[in-house]
Amino acid sequence: MTSFKVPSFQDRAALAKEAKQKALDRLNAKPPVDEAVLAQRKAERLAREAAEAEARKAKRDADAAARAEKQAQKREAAEKAAVVAPVLTEAEKKAARDARYAARKNRAR
Repeated sequence: MTSFKVPSFQDRAALAKEAKQKALDRLNAKPPVDEAVLAQRKAERLAREAAEAEARKAKRDADAAARAEKQAQKREAAEKAAVVAPVLTEAEKKAARDARYAARKNRAR
């Protein structure tokens, strides 16, 4: 039966050190990034961000125009409704209420 401490602490530490060294070697083996490539990437990113900002602005303007149009339509519909529905006087309201009451009583009989 193997003991509790197999592999030993020294073995595990050595393996960890080797793995760390391999990772560092891989990192150092990468060629350095060319400044021209970095400048090109930055220019592309800035152009993309500018295009996205322009698209957001256009969408915001379109939404504002749509809201303004919708409000104008609501206002126009409210004006038409106000013209169509005449305002009843208190006496006319009472007469209509009495007529509904009388009709309800007649239906009950």
